Amino acid sequence: MSRLDKVTVLGSGVLGGQIAWHSAFKGKTVTVYDIAPDAIERCRAAHGQYAAIYLSDVGADNADIAATREHLTYSTDPAAAVAQADLVIEAVPEFPEVKSAVYKEMAGLLPPATLVVTNSSTLLPRDFASATGRPEKFCALHFSTSLWAMNFAEIMAHPGTAAQTLTEVTEFAVEIGMLPIPVRKEHNGYVFNTWLVPFLNAAQTLVTNGIARPEDVDRTFLFTGAKFGPLGMMDMIGMKTAHDVLSHWGRESGDAQMSANVDYIKTNFLDRGRLGLQTGSGYYDYPDPAYRRPGFLDVPDISVVPDLVSLIAPTEGN
Repeated sequence: MSRLDKVTVLGSGVLGGQIAWHSAFKGKTVTVYDIAPDAIERCRAAHGQYAAIYLSDVGADNADIAATREHLTYSTDPAAAVAQADLVIEAVPEFPEVKSAVYKEMAGLLPPATLVVTNSSTLLPRDFASATGRPEKFCALHFSTSLWAMNFAEIMAHPGTAAQTLTEVTEFAVEIGMLPIPVRKEHNGYVFNTWLVPFLNAAQTLVTNGIARPEDVDRTFLFTGAKFGPLGMMDMIGMKTAHDVLSHWGRESGDAQMSANVDYIKTNFLDRGRLGLQTGSGYYDYPDPAYRRPGFLDVPDISVVPDLVSLIAPTEGN
């Protein structure tokens, strides 16, 4: 049994909010911290959505939801947010300079025994270890979106991580119902995002370049038996996170197509306030996205053939 009972989540975005809600559901005392009051309010609203999901999909009852809410507090005061924390989970935007600034701000505020983990999607813990001021008490603990269903957590050390830190963090993951995935070497993207980022980028490329409609991209994937396709998955991850990850790696790799995909996401989603599941709209509208409706994968009536043909560009020479 770990000693990590009081948890502070830095960042109230999609995944930060999910980590906070689920940890509270599992009995941890959780504080959600964000610099922006409006972000905290969006997180509170998202927690209302999660309550409904946990009642319908996770087997929770009304008493469980009430207890979860009792375990949650929200704060825009950094000192108060971490004053009693046993564990701090960093889930701020996927930009190195932003994460480093948060760690440096928190370093002087944390109790001596507090452990710190990063939920970074693609960055390495070694990049931030010194900024935490406690490198031996720092590692990566990466969650997946929709973590109540995709309940795994990737654990990755940097060269200075203490074995006791890894033990306690892994115990914490088990206590909140996660399957620990040990990452044996530091690796950008861990296990999950090593294949997920190129997968989502490829799907977005098909839309950005006008090759296929979003729903048709997802249809081709849903035939594998999945519950949602790559663009539905982007809604769950959150358009801001998808934008930030692709933006960083587009710059790092000099990938012009990835950068074009970033521009598409900004113009069509961020600038329009369609941030994904968190705001009720992204590629799909929630709580009733098209891909969950009966008939999404059915063979259509022959009457729609002219509409489909109108979408098909004529081949060269025809």
